[in-house]
Order: sequence, then C-alpha cells, then structure tokens
Amino acid sequence: MIDFENANIQAVSGHWVGNNKEDRLILSDDLIGIKKEELEQTLLYYFLSNFKSQETFCFYHESDLKFNEVYNYISNIFQNPEELYSESVNLAKFLFEKSSHPKISSGEFYVVYFKDTIYKGEKMDIIGLFKSENKDKFIRTQGKESGFGFELDRGININKIDKGCLIYNTNKDDGYILSVIDNTNKSGEAIYWIDDFLHVKPCQDEYYNTSNLMSLCKNFVTKELPNQFEITKADQVDLLNKSVKFFKENESFSMDKFEKEIINNEEVIESFHNYKKEFQEDYGVEISDSFDINQGAVKKQSRVFRSVIKLDKNFHIYVHGNRDKIEQGVDERGKFYKVYFEEES
Repeated sequence: MIDFENANIQAVSGHWVGNNKEDRLILSDDLIGIKKEELEQTLLYYFLSNFKSQETFCFYHESDLKFNEVYNYISNIFQNPEELYSESVNLAKFLFEKSSHPKISSGEFYVVYFKDTIYKGEKMDIIGLFKSENKDKFIRTQGKESGFGFELDRGININKIDKGCLIYNTNKDDGYILSVIDNTNKSGEAIYWIDDFLHVKPCQDEYYNTSNLMSLCKNFVTKELPNQFEITKADQVDLLNKSVKFFKENESFSMDKFEKEIINNEEVIESFHNYKKEFQEDYGVEISDSFDINQGAVKKQSRVFRSVIKLDKNFHIYVHGNRDKIEQGVDERGKFYKVYFEEES
C-alpha cells in the first residue's frame, strides 16, 4: 500500500519540545541541513521503516475540520512547501501547549517533507511529524596508537520511533489520510499525541470495517450469546473459528452471506442484529453491511480470537476445527470432554 523505495527528504525542521510543567520549548533558527546521502538514507529508514500497519486515520474536529490546528498547518505546507520552517514553529508551539500531563516526556520534534512516495499506486508528497523521547545507550570505540578505547554515549535508536505520523497529500476535504504511531505514554491520561495534538480518528475504510466487524463477532460470541442462549464452550470456539475462516477465505464481506453460512439460526441472527446496533452505539463506530475485507486487519484481529477451552487449572483444549470430534458429557466423576483424533505428536 505504501512504497518508500524512491522517497527522498526535501526539508527537515527540528525543535525541542518539553513537558510544559517542568521543561521548556526550544525553537531552532532554521532548517536542518542534510549534506551526505548516507545520512539521508539513514534518516529515511528511521522516519519511515516503522510504518507497517494498514490502519489509517484522518484529521477531524467536533465543530468543523477548519478548526483543527494541525490540519491547517499541514495544509499550508502542502500548498507552500517553502513555509515548512515557519509552520514547524507553529506545530512545535501547539505540541508544547498540549504537553502538560506529568507522564509526557520531553524530546526532539521533527517536521519532514518527503517527495516521491507511492501511496496506493499514486506518487505523492507526504509530511511527517515525529517526536523522539527515549535515548538508548551505545558504545563508541576509538582507535589509538596503543590500542582501542571505549566510550559510553546515548542516542536515538534508528530501529524504532517513539511517536510519528505521516500525512499523505490526498483526501484534503475529508481530513487527509494519515498513518500514526504512538509507542509511548499509552495510559489513558497521557494519550496526547493522537487525541490532543493530532486530533484524528480512524478512517472508515476496509481496514476499519473489517477490524470492527471482527471485534463485534468476538464480543457477540463470547459475551452476548451465552446470556441469551444455551451454548457450550466448544460451540463458542467453533463459531469463533468459523468466523475467522470466513474472513480469511473471502475477499469481500456480505452480512447476508455471513449470517447464512456462519450463524444459520434465525433467533441468533436477530440477536446479532440487535447486538450490532448496541455495539455501534457503545463504541461510537459505524459498520457497513458490505465491504472489501482487509487481510491486514484480519491478521491482527485473529490474534485475539481464542480457540481454547480452559478446564479448571488442569487442562486447556485448543480447538482448530472439526467440532464433531469433541463431545461433552457428565458421569459419576463429573463433567468431561471426549476428543477423537487420528494421530498424536
């Protein structure tokens, strides 16, 4: 979906943004010069290599998109790339204003203009916003006439980025399209990068629909279904497995097809419809009844679909298919599961 192979850095601006309760804002005087090609390649790797998720976001504002500060600064840069430094100052000041929670760390803030990136097959410019908060220790060696020496230093690990976002120069009227990373300050009180600074929400695309529909299915089977119907754990696991299989084997989702092939019970289907309405209201999402399935979202969501039956603290039964090979019953010794198999390893 995103191709950075031919990307190049057009301009970079950097500032120090502290926690405004205990640190300060330090603004640079000019853009950062990048004279060596090797340095540019290293920076490209550092800034871009961590953006692997297919989930996308867009700027928004409760009243009107034009009141989103970062959206306005970014729009001006896309329209006038020579304004990158002055708008980076505005962005740094705004980020500093939002950095008041005691868990927020100080760090370098970068605004980067990239050219020749490919997004969904289309060449376009993108703007990156990054904040580096953590420094790693590393050993620096120095050669001497009498041998080698070691020095301990601290610096940025180019293999990971603390906070970042890429804004693609497309869908401006709908808040652009963004990729977002936030690997620090994940507690509810300190999620300022996404909520307070960028002020973004997930785009309602195929990733969004796939992810939310799978979450809906998981919650319905594990939480709602046992409250309304008599269902065994084995049947719950079987329904979860069939749901995941449906998403993995189909290119598009149809609610009618899913209900007929996977649920196949009128009472349960009606319950599923009602739960979908509650789920959308509770989580503030809108899920389409038909959409293209995003396999990136399927892969991520599949990790939380537990195909396991836990029996006291003694046994776990992992069920990967063929519900007919498991029987449940009760005898004089208590409840039991009977499992049929052909081979063991």
